[in-house]
Amino acid sequence: MQVTSVSVKKIEKEGSRMRGIASILLDDSFAVHDIRIIEGDNGLFIAMPSRKTATGGYRDIAHPINPDARKMLEDAIIAEYKKAE
Repeated sequence: MQVTSVSVKKIEKEGSRMRGIASILLDDSFAVHDIRIIEGDNGLFIAMPSRKTATGGYRDIAHPINPDARKMLEDAIIAEYKKAE
C-alpha cells in the first residue's frame, strides 16, 4: 500500500489544538477524508475520522490496523502539512 496523494487544509483556531484537516489517496484507488492533524504535548499527530456513538463515545470510521501503517500515514500527512507552512 502506498500513499499516492495527500492534501492538507491548515486551520488556525484560537484555543484549539487542531492544526489542520487532511485527505489521503491510497494506491490511486481509496480515499480517506477528514483526518485531523493535532498538536499534542510531544508534537503533531493524526486522528482518524470518527463518529459519535449512541453511548456518547467515539468510534473510528477508518483506521490503520498496525503501527507500521499508522506511521506511514502520519509521516506522509505531517510532511505535507509542514510543506504548506
